[in-house]
Amino acid sequence: MQVSRRRVFGLLAGAAVTVGVPSVWISRMKTYAGPPSDHFDGTCFFDPDGSPPKKLWEVLRWQLTKQAAKWPERAPSPYADTPPPRVTGGKVRFSYVGHASWLIQTAGLNILVDPVWSERASPISFAGPKRVNDPGIAFEALPPIDVVLVSHGHYDHLDARTLSRLAAKFSPRVITPLGNDVTMASNDAAIRAEAFDWNERVEIGNGVAVTLVATRHWTARGLFDRNKALWASFVLETPAGKLYLVADSGYGTGAHFRRVRETHGPLRAAILPIGAYEPRWFMREMHMNPEDAVKALADCGAEMALAHHHGTFQLTDEAIDAPVNDLATALDAAGVAHEKFVALKPGQVFEI
Repeated sequence: MQVSRRRVFGLLAGAAVTVGVPSVWISRMKTYAGPPSDHFDGTCFFDPDGSPPKKLWEVLRWQLTKQAAKWPERAPSPYADTPPPRVTGGKVRFSYVGHASWLIQTAGLNILVDPVWSERASPISFAGPKRVNDPGIAFEALPPIDVVLVSHGHYDHLDARTLSRLAAKFSPRVITPLGNDVTMASNDAAIRAEAFDWNERVEIGNGVAVTLVATRHWTARGLFDRNKALWASFVLETPAGKLYLVADSGYGTGAHFRRVRETHGPLRAAILPIGAYEPRWFMREMHMNPEDAVKALADCGAEMALAHHHGTFQLTDEAIDAPVNDLATALDAAGVAHEKFVALKPGQVFEI
């Protein structure tokens, strides 16, 4: 079977986004340098309670045997948000941009999480996973952005093109785990990146603070940088209570979620991923499925959860509507009310 060059680039770019397959078009990248710790061996980061990334032969097995559901070319959301300039008082306003991107407004601050406004979640502009719906907030409709939280270096979370646009328009602080600041600076020195380790707490202002916490995942962007930057989730302290923002995570034994409950609880709300989970033999250690996410909600003890990481970029094999449908099934099986774990569409808003 003849495969076009564009198809080859598309497969490589898609694999790079989903599992960090070495990107053959990237030669060598600057990486983090620092002292060893209980999760850094002097060269690479690791999770003592996690699992290492899949081997290349496992990636190839998945790619050669995959039976991916066909997604529509376009799946537009019927919603579009025009946020207010600021939200004050004791409220938190969540606006779902799409995939893992959120605008969180509270205490007079505007905070973006893993912002991706690019057409593709990919190291190249002409191939790789392409969005099937527009961002739920038009870039031109964004209020002044004060802070950006970037969880890790995979292309569907750290979008250098979007970060450059934000830097040019708003010059926000960008808070990210160790090593991702090196990636950002190598793309654009104007990005005001500040890198922190797990369990470090950062004051944002107006009584709001964020703590980086361990999560069951990993990261890579190029041929030589697998796990040479850190990955994290965030606990955000707000006037309405603490929010647990989980970008990518496997479930494992649930220890990561229980540890957050023990260390940072009680939690008012959590944002939990529900997509990019098939096939399970390959994705289990790095991405939760909806059943896992329901267990994670119970483990972390949050009062309620919002779902994300679904319905915008096709990264794995499940159908576009499978995460939301499977979430409903998992909630019913666990005896959890559907209003306790809500899946929004891009452009929808939720307030607490």
